[in-house]
Amino acid sequence: MPSINLRPWREELRAERQKQFVTTLAGVLIIAAGLVFLWSGSVNSQIEYQKQRNAYLNSSMKELDKKTKEIQQLKAKKEKLLSRMKVIQDLQGTRPIIVRVFDELVKTLPDGLYYDSLSRSGNQLKIQGMAESNNRISGLMRNLESSPWFANPNLKDVSAVKGNDSLNRFDMTVKQVMPSLSKDKKGVK
Repeated sequence: MPSINLRPWREELRAERQKQFVTTLAGVLIIAAGLVFLWSGSVNSQIEYQKQRNAYLNSSMKELDKKTKEIQQLKAKKEKLLSRMKVIQDLQGTRPIIVRVFDELVKTLPDGLYYDSLSRSGNQLKIQGMAESNNRISGLMRNLESSPWFANPNLKDVSAVKGNDSLNRFDMTVKQVMPSLSKDKKGVK
């Protein structure tokens, strides 16, 4: 006898397919959620790694800024020290010159004339003194002009001393110069 299947096989097939679909959908959702979790963890770890690198770079930059400031301070100190050394070297180099200038002032001083005061401003010497006659003052000017240490003597004032007609007060300026080596060697023996 023939068998007739009266069961609703189509409905069972549909229910089976729906069950497979729901199971597959749940599996896909679980896998997708796992992938999203892994991707999120990977991105967060990369962000943390970059934050650590940025923090390291910032701390390194702060240290370099401190070192740069130290270097600038050291350069400023170096410039100050070099300028002080230059001043000291200039003073050391010109120290014997003042002795030579005073020596030359004595050599150029004629008899019958003496200095009351000497003052220096830059390379200009201001000389005030007394002389027995005007000829002595002109002799002093000739001597200063011929000296390798002085140039351009300029007589500013000559006046008779009150109470002593034989003395004349004078006021003059003269420029101090450095003698050339050839003249200086002739003068120094």
